[in-house]
Amino acid sequence: MGLLSGKSAVITGAGNGIGRATALLFAREGASVVVNDLGGSRAGEGGTANAADAVVAEIRAAGGTAIPSYDSVSTPEGARAIVEAAVKAHGKLDVLVNNAGILRDKTLLKMELAQWDAVLEVHLKGTFLCIQAAAAHMKEQGSGRIVNTTSVSGLLGNFGQANYSAAKAGIYGLTRTASIELQRYGITVNAVAPIAKTRMTEDLPMMAKIADTLSPEHVAPAHLFLGSDLCGERTGIVLAVAGARMSIYKVVESSGQFKEVDGGVWTAAEIEQHFDAIAKG
Repeated sequence: MGLLSGKSAVITGAGNGIGRATALLFAREGASVVVNDLGGSRAGEGGTANAADAVVAEIRAAGGTAIPSYDSVSTPEGARAIVEAAVKAHGKLDVLVNNAGILRDKTLLKMELAQWDAVLEVHLKGTFLCIQAAAAHMKEQGSGRIVNTTSVSGLLGNFGQANYSAAKAGIYGLTRTASIELQRYGITVNAVAPIAKTRMTEDLPMMAKIADTLSPEHVAPAHLFLGSDLCGERTGIVLAVAGARMSIYKVVESSGQFKEVDGGVWTAAEIEQHFDAIAKG
């Protein structure tokens, strides 16, 4: 009996990289998998059935259960179709892994609006639409697990990725809010912040030296943990994975400082004077 025996799972962006590794692992652990991939380029251009079909063939060859999906996550119709494919084929949806993504990197002053919009459409809007579609089914069955994908770029920032960083930061906020709203329906919502060599990152200079230690296979178990009963009632967390290292990202507020005179209204000069104390802790 695998960790996901009898479970139905959807994994978006599962034709390559982390999504593929997760789909293969989920299938080995007994899940019936919907392998969703539009089959476009890294920039989100074009589309082909080849990527999803190849992963489905791998799963079936190993004795697993999988069907392909070629719908786009970035439209309401596409998101609904992805979820409905799982419900129609497997009778339910237990786990959603939002992994689909594209890159259109450009420095802030050179970025065109189309590059901004395209990245937010897939990452942020696509994650929202898939959560919404999946949660409607999970609410009725009284259970479900949703795993989103944020990024160090979104949590800490990264040069040349204003669009990607904004989308991934938005996914963090979306994860937190969805975890609060959906907990009463028995649905957990968590996120993974991965660093791995994939089609999205393979041309980064750092990846040439550390490819073997930052593989998609390092990330897939984090998806499995958060998508299985091992996760328990944990919700609203961000599990970071960088090869063999795992950590938890948290938003931390400093201890701060009160002003107890003048009605508690700080002047700008006083903020500057006491800034170190305000920021401490």
